[in-house]
Amino acid sequence: MAQVLEFRLPDLGEGLTEAVIVTWLVQVGEVVAIDQPVVEVETAKAMVEVPCPYGGVVTARFGEEGSELPVGAPLLTVAVGEATPVPEAEGSGNVLVGYGTGAPPARRRRVRTTAPERANGTADRNTAAAETAPRAQPPTPPPALAEGPVPVISPLVRRLARDNDLDLRALSGSGPDGLILRADVEDALRVGAARAAAPTAIATAPKPAGTRTPLKGIRGAVADKLSRSRREIPDATCWVDADATELMRARTAMNAAAGPKISLLALLARICTAALARYPELNSYVDVEAREIVRLDHVHLGFAAQTDRGLVVPVVRDAHGRDAESLTAEFARLTDAAHAGTLTPTDLTGGTFTLNNYGVFGVDGSTPIINHPEAAMLGVGRIVPKPWVHEGELAVRQVVQLSLTFDHRVCDGGTAGGFLRYVADCVESPTVLLRTL
Repeated sequence: MAQVLEFRLPDLGEGLTEAVIVTWLVQVGEVVAIDQPVVEVETAKAMVEVPCPYGGVVTARFGEEGSELPVGAPLLTVAVGEATPVPEAEGSGNVLVGYGTGAPPARRRRVRTTAPERANGTADRNTAAAETAPRAQPPTPPPALAEGPVPVISPLVRRLARDNDLDLRALSGSGPDGLILRADVEDALRVGAARAAAPTAIATAPKPAGTRTPLKGIRGAVADKLSRSRREIPDATCWVDADATELMRARTAMNAAAGPKISLLALLARICTAALARYPELNSYVDVEAREIVRLDHVHLGFAAQTDRGLVVPVVRDAHGRDAESLTAEFARLTDAAHAGTLTPTDLTGGTFTLNNYGVFGVDGSTPIINHPEAAMLGVGRIVPKPWVHEGELAVRQVVQLSLTFDHRVCDGGTAGGFLRYVADCVESPTVLLRTL
C-alpha cells in the first residue's frame, strides 16, 4: 500500500528563515525521482532549486508561485509505492543545490525549547513521533518559523525577548553566522513600539494611488541591511582625487604579455588588501553586545555587483592571499554567477571589507553606505581624462576619485586618511605597492 510522505522547505542556513516560491517544476500527479528538483525558490541571498529526497507520485503542493513560505512549512507530499516505510535517513540528504550535501531532511530538526518546555519530556517525545510518522493525508501547514534552532547565545537576550513577548525566531541576527544580539532585540522592540504608537488616522487614511512593490527577497534584504547600517553605524566619509595614469599603463603592460588578462578591479583589490595589512583597524567589526572591536586576521573582500534582480555583494574568500590573476578569475566567476542568479549564501556572506566600483555607472563620486557589520567600504569613481599638474606642468591625465566610508567607532580620521592616502599613492605609482609587499 502506498505511503504519503511529506517534504518540507529545508533549513536554508545562513540565518535564512523563509523563501518565495518562484516556479513549481512538478505538477500534482507527476512521478518524481529521488533528488529531482521540484521547485525553484528565491531567498534573501540567492535563487536555488530544491530537490525532493523521495521518489514517487506528487499528491499535493503547498503554496502558489509568488507566495512566501517559512522554513519547515510543507512543500509537497509524495506517495511512495508499496514498500516498507521510508525512514528519513534514506533520503538523499542533497537538500539544496549549492548548500552542500550530507544533511538529513529538514523535518528531522527539532525546536530548541526553553527550560519549562524541556521539562516536559513526554511532550517532546510525542512531538518527535508525530513529525517522523508517515501521514495518510496532506498535513495542515504549521505556523511560520515553527522549526529550527534560534541562533542566540546570551541568556540576557533570551530574557529580554521573553519579557517583552518577542519571538526570537522572527529576527535576523547581525552577529557572526546570524547570531542574534541584544541590539537586534532592542531594534525590534523599538519598531514594535513605534508601530503601536502610530495614530489610527494614519492607518485608516486613504492610500495614494500608484504601483506597489513588496520589499522582499533580495530587494527586501538590501533595504533591511542598508537601513540597519545607517541606523547603527556612525559613519564618516573622506575622499581624494588620484592620477591613475600609471596604474592604467601598468595594466596595459601586464596584459600585453601572454597569459590571462588582469582586470582593473583585481588591481584595485590587490591595493586594498595591501592597505588593510597596513591599517588593520578597517578590517574589523564592532561587537555591540560585548562592546568590543573585533579585528580580523583575514580579508574576505566583497564587491558590489548590479544584476537584473538587484544589487548583490559577492565575497572573494581570502583575498589577501591571492595574486592579481587569481583575483581576476574569482571576480569573473562570481560576477557570472550573480547575473545567472546562481550565487549561494556562502558566496554572499562573511565579507570583512567591501570594494565598490561605481565608476562603471559613469559617475565620479559617492558616499557609500557601509555593508553592515563591516567597518569600511572603498568607493571608486570613473577614470577620465582631466587637467592635472604633473611634474610641475599642466597635463591631461587619467584621474579617478576615491572615497572611503568608515565606522568612526573603530578608528579616527587619521587612520582612515592614512589608508586612503596609501591607496591613492599606489594608484598614482604602482611601484609603491611593489616596495611594500
